[in-house]
Amino acid sequence: MRTRTLRPHRRCAAGALALTALLALAGCGSGGDTDAKPHPTRRVSDEQAAAVPDDQASPATGSRATPSKGPVLPDAKLTPATGSFTARQKQYLHGRVPANMDPAAVLQVGQEACQRIERTAAHDRNAAVGALITGDVPSAADAIDQLCPKEKPLLKAAAAGFADGTRKNPKAGAYRALTSAAGCTWKALGVGDKVLASGPGTGDTRRVTAKIPAGTRTFVSSGCYAWLPA
Repeated sequence: MRTRTLRPHRRCAAGALALTALLALAGCGSGGDTDAKPHPTRRVSDEQAAAVPDDQASPATGSRATPSKGPVLPDAKLTPATGSFTARQKQYLHGRVPANMDPAAVLQVGQEACQRIERTAAHDRNAAVGALITGDVPSAADAIDQLCPKEKPLLKAAAAGFADGTRKNPKAGAYRALTSAAGCTWKALGVGDKVLASGPGTGDTRRVTAKIPAGTRTFVSSGCYAWLPA
């Protein structure tokens, strides 16, 4: 069976390719209380992964994974084939396991999300924060909350940022793009779509900084992947 892989985010192909290279370093196995004890290692098929509810939006919006739309296993039946789940694992699985699915397979999706974020952060913290902002690692926000809480500082950082594209009524200030790829452009629009500021910014060409002035109604960027306060 094939395992679930991360697909590059549409907003910034170059930035996403770099992120994908980092995420590809993620291995199997995670420390702490993220494994049922004892629990046999298994792989998640494409069909199983597709059935697990995904986190479809940035944690910056305060969203979390959507509950399963169909019947789900009651908490009393959230048990692995062998051993038992920890309290955190049960909390993560609550309302998330389709009635016809092994809860251990659903848990593994969350564990793998933690592994990807952890390994990415170890090599490039900005890449990990960007992945949380853009939703490039599905269900990562929920997984971090319950399965790898030591990564919560990444969620806090991501909450201050926003993804590439169009953002309405942004907070005025300086922001830095989380990409070193060429082609990142931005503009701040005021009343009547009047351009108040634009550019790739000044300074090091590998780092784009946007200064959003007061009165900006819409901030539009392209090829910048994600933004954080500078």
